[in-house]
Amino acid sequence: MLIIDGSTGEGGGQILRSALTISTIIKKPVKIINIRTKRNNPGLRHQHVTAIKLLSKLFDIQIENVGLGAEWIQIIFDKNNKKEIEIKEDKLNIDIGTAGSIPLLLQTLIPAIAISQKGINIQLTGGTDVKHSPTIDYIRYVMKEAFNKIGICFDINVIKRGFFPNGKGIVNINIHKSNILKPIDFCNFKEINPNIISVAGRLPKHVTDRQISSALSNLEKNGIGCDKYKSSIENSASPGTSILIYSTSESGIHIGADSIGEKNIKAEIVGCRASEKFIEEYKFRSCIDTNLADMLVLPLSFVKEKSRYKISRISKHLLTNLEIIKKINGMEYQIDNVSENEFIVTIKGSNSI
Repeated sequence: MLIIDGSTGEGGGQILRSALTISTIIKKPVKIINIRTKRNNPGLRHQHVTAIKLLSKLFDIQIENVGLGAEWIQIIFDKNNKKEIEIKEDKLNIDIGTAGSIPLLLQTLIPAIAISQKGINIQLTGGTDVKHSPTIDYIRYVMKEAFNKIGICFDINVIKRGFFPNGKGIVNINIHKSNILKPIDFCNFKEINPNIISVAGRLPKHVTDRQISSALSNLEKNGIGCDKYKSSIENSASPGTSILIYSTSESGIHIGADSIGEKNIKAEIVGCRASEKFIEEYKFRSCIDTNLADMLVLPLSFVKEKSRYKISRISKHLLTNLEIIKKINGMEYQIDNVSENEFIVTIKGSNSI
């Protein structure tokens, strides 16, 4: 059995998500130890437990020691069990509980289900816009577009926003079967003016408008024009806000930068934080933002042809994910330093499926 040390590198939840997803797809027994030991709240959190239990049900696999706070799990497959689990419900309803991150859960569910050629409708309840996680808008406007180019397609409908602490956001997602996975080449930067989406729940509209105004001002000071922006007040159980600034194109530009509102933090600061993140990517002519660079590794590890994308910096998070996925399914990767703040990541997937 392959042992994956969850304290490797940055030691976060991505190691668990990557190992769990690939193990599920290729049916490889794995034991993951030291789960999130470098975090303030180590072990499995609500969204991890939910993902594990759902995959166990969908793929009829045995996963030992699943519980909140558990620092190891073991994934076991019955080689004699060849049956496929038939999902009889029109839609699965999954409640993460509290404000557990729906976007982080989707990072596990989407590739596992799509690459395994299962199609499914799921309604998820939990946190849509919470700290230490991409926002749900990042998933549906940035990650979705990039994954579509690979051949992993899904549709998201946000019914209700879920902010900290109560969560209770509701998201419907339809994940489609991926019959063909295609290589990508996202290395040619083109200037594309960004879009801005600013949302809030149980707060005055001027809050979302101020987030946009602050972001616009900072973008314009840095020579980045933006004439596509919108704000909305949406239904939610807890008051909260988020903002996303993003650029996507058919040429392969997928840059997103989001920020979450916090108590006693002015709306102008929330908007400015998102704009600073976007400017950092844009000024160095990134084709893929730092977070998406990490998310692309797993699906590309199943594409047999070479894929490439250009980024502005190599995060510890990305390096950890590359090494973990290489260890599990044998993909190959290379990082070329083209110039100072310009890197090309090349990934050649394995024949594991």
